[in-house]
Amino acid sequence: RLDQFLREVAGAAGTDAPGEGGTGREATRGAADTRIVASPQAARLAELLEDRDVSTVARDAVEDMPAAGSLVVARVPLAEGFAIPELGLRVFTDAEVFGFRKPRHPERRRRRVAMGSFLADLKPGDHVVHEDHGIARFERFVTREVAGVVREYLELRFAGTDVFALPTERVDRVTRYVGGTPPALSALGGRDWLVTKRKAKRAAEEIARELLRLYAAREATPGFAFSKDTPWQIEIENAFPYTETPDQLQSIEDTKRDMEQGRPMDRLIVGDVGYGKTEVALRAAFKAVMDGKQVAIVVPTTVLAQQHFETFAERLATFPVRVDMLSRFRTPIEQRAVVESIASGEVDVVVGTHRILQKDVSFRDLGLVVIDEEHRFGVKHKEALKRLRTEVDVLSMTATPIPRTLHMALSGVRDISVIETPPEDRQPIETHVIERTDDVLREAILRELDRGGQVYYVHNRVQGIEQEAHRLRQLVPNARLVVAHGQMDERRLERVMVEFADAEHDVLVCTTIIESGLDIPSVNTIVIDRAGQLGLAQLYQLRGRVGRSAEKAYAYLLYTRDQHLTEDARKRLQAVFEASELGAGFKIAMHDLEIRGAGNILGAEQHGHVAAVGFELYTQLLEEAVNEQRGSPRKAVLPEITVDLALSTAIPDDYIPSRQRKLETYRRIAELADLDDLAALRDELRDRYGPPPEPMRNLLYGVEVKLRAAKAGVTEVRARGPELRLVLGRDIDTTSRVTILRAFPKAQTGQRQIRVSVLDVKGDWRDALTRLLDTVAA
Repeated sequence: RLDQFLREVAGAAGTDAPGEGGTGREATRGAADTRIVASPQAARLAELLEDRDVSTVARDAVEDMPAAGSLVVARVPLAEGFAIPELGLRVFTDAEVFGFRKPRHPERRRRRVAMGSFLADLKPGDHVVHEDHGIARFERFVTREVAGVVREYLELRFAGTDVFALPTERVDRVTRYVGGTPPALSALGGRDWLVTKRKAKRAAEEIARELLRLYAAREATPGFAFSKDTPWQIEIENAFPYTETPDQLQSIEDTKRDMEQGRPMDRLIVGDVGYGKTEVALRAAFKAVMDGKQVAIVVPTTVLAQQHFETFAERLATFPVRVDMLSRFRTPIEQRAVVESIASGEVDVVVGTHRILQKDVSFRDLGLVVIDEEHRFGVKHKEALKRLRTEVDVLSMTATPIPRTLHMALSGVRDISVIETPPEDRQPIETHVIERTDDVLREAILRELDRGGQVYYVHNRVQGIEQEAHRLRQLVPNARLVVAHGQMDERRLERVMVEFADAEHDVLVCTTIIESGLDIPSVNTIVIDRAGQLGLAQLYQLRGRVGRSAEKAYAYLLYTRDQHLTEDARKRLQAVFEASELGAGFKIAMHDLEIRGAGNILGAEQHGHVAAVGFELYTQLLEEAVNEQRGSPRKAVLPEITVDLALSTAIPDDYIPSRQRKLETYRRIAELADLDDLAALRDELRDRYGPPPEPMRNLLYGVEVKLRAAKAGVTEVRARGPELRLVLGRDIDTTSRVTILRAFPKAQTGQRQIRVSVLDVKGDWRDALTRLLDTVAA
């Protein structure tokens, strides 16, 4: 499109253009017309036109009508072009020149993604880890009345007949157990748990030491420091046809900052499918090329290589950057030519499969390697990639999410950027786990075709795929079906994929070859046959192939009546079904850890320790170990404070009916660390559920007392009967005593104690207790 536009503008310089329409032809219809091209890439377009001997004026703004017949290129953002024949004026934008335009959105607030604490999913019968007592089974919520005060507790069953009632305000001591096979329950009060925890702590310290050693070695290795952004860099970024999300921008900043430092970069970008990781890679690649370096983009499949190649070639078309591809889609002769061009430095960016890692490929001046989904490469290729890490900048990308707790634990020893904000207008994928019948298949396919879309039909057995396609043709005779799988001839496969991307077929009957990265916005229904036989991460990745535009997308996970689903398969389908909200990859990662065991994230040797104490507690220990070894200040932990108020506390079922939401709220209350957070939570609860009932108000007041006590250095607060009693963690000095007695003249003060009679204070005793704590703090 751009070439056509430039050719026609160049051809029209000084002569009348042919009268027929076309992409750029409007630009040249009559040289007497004044033409304005409004584009963020104005400077570059002016250069390209100058190369074709077309004189242009490049401006930052157009305030007056340009001279008749002139061609003006202006850096002005416009949505689309227009013409005013009476004035002889034609205006063009990126929409006409390139075929895309960047939507302009007002500055928007960062959208919160449903992450939630994993404890919120807790159901009776689930295993939990109590930090002090070990592994237990959550039985139920219980309400107990003691001395006229009603409280809610979590009932936890330990080994034997031991049952422990955990007050809901201490729910922060408990995490959901994630670690593979169902664990043995700990004995309450036994020494075994202490020993297990100590072993896990030692293992965490070991891995922290190793991570720090690698990090320090990389810090000490000299690398190439890339220059600051060039004008062309700014231009290509302005030409991005979408609005960047806040965390996408943060990832781009992180990556550029790493590249500009004089040590090899090794950054991991974690982002859900379709959340814009490729754009981060593209900008990093362009930055490297601007400094005369070559870039290698290594992907796990030929289909993905083709797609990345097309994306990069299209975006870099206006710049003197040569992009090429090295994969099985190229003939041996073509591959040889590409290898020679890489060695001579003619190719700036090469996209390819592990073919790039073979011995015959040598770069003249490699500066950046981008690795997509490294975990899908074999051991040998992983080793080759590992060697590259010490020499050049490496940017890895994955859609397999890492749990946030692990991300936090590794911050400071591993450079990780997480993109978790869905793109604007993205809708969750509607997921159905459903028995396979002819009616279901026909309905799913026709519903998509009726709205002008396309369908992926995943059948993961190459042997029976042609028969499956034949059955579908009989079911939906009007649909244009085509088959694709990894054992096809490469050329044929490439042709099929390109034709499907160009909407020449309606339904692609394929194996999981589409799992990685294929990006066709018009495909908004995916049907996965025998879904129970696929892995969880695989199901999640496959489902992420649809819903790439603003259209509502549908995923059908099919099972047959005669198919006996294993417990694991049932859990997998349930997990994908539940995680249909945007950014649900985090939950999937946790479910995946649960089903397959937790070793894959930290290496097999850590698996036993993760299984012994649960993933959450393990990452907590790892975070502590990393911080300790780096000499970071320890995270402020509220001291143990006993708060005993004669108040009934609970979150009543008629206030928050959902058990999940209730647990989550208890957890958030238990984790509050300051009064500002408490005020924000109070506002949020009032906003979502209305004015809180008395037991809820009491619960929040108890937390407020605890926070004020921590600030005042008070270790015990009791309000029973007619007396308020505080115990301090230090002696009360004379100045403090005078201040207290000035505010509460009848108070009794000992060495570390303060007693105040409720009868001696005005108004509600709760207000008096708040005042007393503030006085002690002052």
